[in-house]
Amino acid sequence: MDQPTVGILHPGSMGAAVAACAATNASTVLWCKVRRSLASAERASQFGLTPVTTLSELLDRSDIVISLCPPAAAEDLARDVAGHHFAGVYVEANAINPERVQRVAALLGPEATVVDGGVVGSPPVGGKTPTLYLSGAVPATERIETLFAGTAVRTVVLGTEVGKASALKLSYASFQKTSRVLVALAVGMAREYGVDQELVEVASRRTDSYLSEPQYVAKTAARAWRWGPELEEAADTLAAAGLPPEMLRAAASTLARWNDAKDGELTLTDALDRLAQP
Repeated sequence: MDQPTVGILHPGSMGAAVAACAATNASTVLWCKVRRSLASAERASQFGLTPVTTLSELLDRSDIVISLCPPAAAEDLARDVAGHHFAGVYVEANAINPERVQRVAALLGPEATVVDGGVVGSPPVGGKTPTLYLSGAVPATERIETLFAGTAVRTVVLGTEVGKASALKLSYASFQKTSRVLVALAVGMAREYGVDQELVEVASRRTDSYLSEPQYVAKTAARAWRWGPELEEAADTLAAAGLPPEMLRAAASTLARWNDAKDGELTLTDALDRLAQP
């Protein structure tokens, strides 16, 4: 099969790095400059992506489109793509719940083939090797496997049912991200009483405890603007399954206190101080 042309929507820190891996087996990887920030343009240039001036041009030229954007924008973006009658493979790789993935598939209609995707792990840079879980029609998932073959993005196909990949992504995120929020609250409580160092010492006796890594709280704060919406999506998934969503909604509410720290360089003290301010 000839190398496909790939479009990335949009080149954030994860999207740009994933797109760069796709470029290994693609003829070119396109991104659209419309309403994108200077930071996005710099990332796209850094990873060697090819700019186009309109979404229409990107869709007309692309055989495969990968959607990686903040969860809230996923359906609006799919609606824009549907309006251009895109007829290729659309990888819905955002952290949204399975019901929303089904809505995206309905929006794109029979013209496009929707592959459900969920990225677990850090962006594929500096030796990091995230896994892109896939579910959907076999010919389409095989194309995505081929696209990332031999790259830092590992692919795993979960089956043909659209929604499975998103369910796995949110199941993992609900544990991993809520655990980090609990660390921040535990360290904040201990600091208030002057026993934060003792808390870390106790936790360090267990090498698998997140509490032994309090420095990660600052990274959690910087990522809160992304993690909070993911936990809301996970909470919706719990509710749809008849399970209590309140814990994840509370974690999302806690993360919202760090929204203004978006991708910032914080210290642990800075992060805890911000957390203590309603």
